[in-house]
Amino acid sequence: MSASELSWQLYRFDELSTDQLYAIIRLRQDIFVVEQNCIYSDLDGLDQESLHLCGWRDNELLCYLRCLPPGLDYQESALGRILVGPAARGLKLGRELVRRGIEVNLKQWPGSGIRIGAQAYLEGFYEDLGFETCSDVYDEDGIPHIKMTFKESP
Repeated sequence: MSASELSWQLYRFDELSTDQLYAIIRLRQDIFVVEQNCIYSDLDGLDQESLHLCGWRDNELLCYLRCLPPGLDYQESALGRILVGPAARGLKLGRELVRRGIEVNLKQWPGSGIRIGAQAYLEGFYEDLGFETCSDVYDEDGIPHIKMTFKESP
């Protein structure tokens, strides 16, 4: 399966059906809480103002990220809750997902920049996609993270 075989959808929070929202929350919980053994509050009050980028195969959510407007979490726009579900790992969907998220943010909030709080072990992955590290490693919920910003082409 390739990224082109997915149905890519972008939603405002109020456009999500209850089944879609359930699939998003369930996959985020399965990955960030259960798989990574990290107890944290996923429902942080930022979803309602964010855009939600979903990669679906039939009715199964395979990958997801949220696009946050500038000023909501950081001064810049942001990408967060970036994940590829276990059923789709190894298919290079993560790169396509992040590329699409970058495109959304650049179109929705031009000139605002993009910031992420990335798990430190993924630094090289995000550098390959155009991000630069802009912080030291810090602990977030027991997991080493770094702040990174996307460098737009002039």
